[in-house]
This record gives sequence, structure tokens and C-alpha cells, in this order.
Amino acid sequence: MPDLLRRPFGTRGKVHQITPESAGWRYVGFSLYRMKAGDAAAEATGDSEAILVMVEGKAAITGADQDWGVLGDRMNVFEKIPPHCLYLPNGADWNATAETDCIIAVCSAPGIGGHEARRIGPDGISLTERGTGTNTRYINNIAMENQDYADSLLVTEVFTPAGHWSSYPSHRHDEDDFPRITYLEETYYHRLNPASGFGIQRVYTDNGQLDETVAVSDGDVVLVPRGHHPCGAPYGFEMYYLNVMAGPMRKWRFVPAPEVEWIMERDA
Repeated sequence: MPDLLRRPFGTRGKVHQITPESAGWRYVGFSLYRMKAGDAAAEATGDSEAILVMVEGKAAITGADQDWGVLGDRMNVFEKIPPHCLYLPNGADWNATAETDCIIAVCSAPGIGGHEARRIGPDGISLTERGTGTNTRYINNIAMENQDYADSLLVTEVFTPAGHWSSYPSHRHDEDDFPRITYLEETYYHRLNPASGFGIQRVYTDNGQLDETVAVSDGDVVLVPRGHHPCGAPYGFEMYYLNVMAGPMRKWRFVPAPEVEWIMERDA
């Protein structure tokens, strides 16, 4: 069975480290730090660009030879307020010192030095409703293609109410055939509210060669190397996920699964 579900390997410090090599693909990297006040973390971006997302809490951050001050004011991700983020190009170092208990996501992909370091959000990020009925969810777009913030990275947050579906109707972005579809690898960092809950994510291809359904717990990451990838939030448990996508072209074009194409057409 493909190793699509990655559980945290600790409770403090770096608890996720997904590289293109460990994922078996070419573009997306994802790391996560869970820090107590006073803890420090530091990395070099190397050949990759990175977007640091303050998922929760506050940290004093320096990076790319600049002092960015204290970033973050969302103490609980389910407050749904826009996050504080920092874009860093390839060839940069960064250091974070936690001012409070905090969670920092490090989203990475190949960089070419086409963009300067910059803060992203909270200004300019607004919670947007998407979908209808029990397919309604709420989006914080951090760095999508209409935001020229990065060379490769596409990053967004999604809040899915209890009892709703998300990343649905099922769709895939696993071919390099623009403008019909683009090839984008993707990670999902999941949170649940209450944290004792669970969510469901299915990753499947049209031909059935890949068809895995996983139960995700609070803090898990799911890899989407190809295929469709809908998520379900059971009644009683709200779901959050942070998406990281990257591929040879920084554009998001997808094709719906044949069995749900009529839903997409009806709800367009």
C-alpha cells in the first residue's frame, strides 16, 4: 500500500519532514515545527523557496538577512483569521524563536530566485466561501497563481465545517497538459476540532491502480502524488487543512472525476 499517510514523529520541535526524496516525487516539501515559548528553529532554504506559515501562535523571525519582527496573532487555527506568513527565496537562511507556544509550517518547492523575501498576510488574505450545501467550505488563499509571490509554490488554507465535504467534487491535477490540466504534487496538513476527532481522505485514480482511503487524525499529513483526493469531515468534527502544491508550472488546472462531473456542471 502506498505510504500516503504521514503521522507526526514527535510532539515538540520538528514533527514532520517530508522531502521530494522521502515522498518519491520531484517538487513539494513540507515540514512542521511544534514549539514551546522560548524554543528556536533554524533552516537554510538551499535550492528551494519556502513559505513559512504561522499556523498558531507567535514567533520572532529573521530570514534572508532581515528581521521580520514577531509574526502571528492566531492562537488557535480554528479562529479562522488570516495567517501571518513569510516568503523566502532559495539561498536564504531563517531563524524563529517562539514567543508563545506555536506551530510553524514550512512549505517548500524548487526556487529560481525570481522573487524577493516578503511578508504575506494577514493583510490581503480574506476568508472566502466556496461550494454549496454540504460542499461549502472556507478558503484563505496564501499564495495562489493570481498572487505573484513565488516561483513554484501554491499554498492555501481550507476550513471545512463538520458534516461537509471538501476538495470535492473529486478532481485531479496529475498531467502536464496546460491549459487542460497541470501537474501538481500536493500535501494536506490536517487539523481537527475537537482534536480527538478524525477525518477521511480518499486518493484514487480513474483506473483504480491507486485507491487508498485513510482516516486522518489531528496533525497528520496526507500525500497526493496523483489522482483525485476528496476529504470528508464527520458530523461533530470541523476540519482544517493547509495545502501545498508545486509542479513544473505554477498554475492550478484540474479535471473532475467522471462520476462527479455532473455535480460540478450543475453547481458552476
